[in-house]
Amino acid sequence: MPRYNYKCCMCSAESIIFHMIDEAAGACPVCSSTGTIVRQLTKPLYAKKEKISKRKTGELTEEYIELNKEILEEQKQKAEEEVYESC
Repeated sequence: MPRYNYKCCMCSAESIIFHMIDEAAGACPVCSSTGTIVRQLTKPLYAKKEKISKRKTGELTEEYIELNKEILEEQKQKAEEEVYESC
């Protein structure tokens, strides 16, 4: 099940919520207000289940680190673009 980052417009709390892509998130988990959370622009991550992994734990860890580095770099570039656009 993918996870999504949300931010509440009422309390400014940021939350990670797990739900299917066609489902809508309900109320804010912090202040419980409905209709105030907005999904942030992030890439959804899916957990891959492997029945029998022949790879070592270190290899899997390195793979996930590299994947997250790419995602963080994309988010950093988007944030920099938003700062330049708002000026």
